[in-house]
Amino acid sequence: MFSFRSNEKELLDQEEIPPADLYRNLKELDFINHWLGGYNISFAALKRVFQKDRRYIVVDIGCGGGDTLKRINVWNKAAGFELELYGVDIKPVCIEYAEKNLGSEPVRLICDDYRNVFDHLQHADIIHACLFCHHLTEFQLVDLVNFALKNKAILVINDLERNPLAYYSIKWLTRLFSKSYLVKNDAPLSVLRGFKRVEWLDILQKAGAEKYSVRNKWAFRHEVIVYGNAS
Repeated sequence: MFSFRSNEKELLDQEEIPPADLYRNLKELDFINHWLGGYNISFAALKRVFQKDRRYIVVDIGCGGGDTLKRINVWNKAAGFELELYGVDIKPVCIEYAEKNLGSEPVRLICDDYRNVFDHLQHADIIHACLFCHHLTEFQLVDLVNFALKNKAILVINDLERNPLAYYSIKWLTRLFSKSYLVKNDAPLSVLRGFKRVEWLDILQKAGAEKYSVRNKWAFRHEVIVYGNAS
């Protein structure tokens, strides 16, 4: 079952999820992502593309409860880059949670499809996607890469590798410790919807990307950076 990506939809992708269930899911995912070092992949990728002498507009798509943006802001207090942070999510309930979660953090939130982000902003330097891409089909992923290239933004992706050890590890960890039925169902399924490196290379080729990198990262993640072809 690891040879091909699963097409099964995660429970999180349902239209209606009780807010209390979604909030518990978001809290647990933040805990998992933090303690397994998942956020560090985004920090390292951003550090590679940032330069100290300029300001960056960073848009986190599929921002969920805003935890990635919160972690980026905390990381940047030490890193010292000049950032303007935005979060975009299509689900109003996620934006409502993110508003409470972020509090006074210097992050602006947009409730919309990421493809409409430039109805709200004139420009973005970085489009960042953490654990968002495995929710998409291959066609949608090609569209995402094209979207970034068309708008001359650097695309930074942090997402899951489809791997048997990752699948069985997260399945048993969530079965033992999670109190969220969403996490118990979706965490192992997310791995099955993750990628092999060769699949990322195929997606980037189909999208016409010319300058990019795909790196395997701990634990069972990929760091993908796509530069505008004119960069």
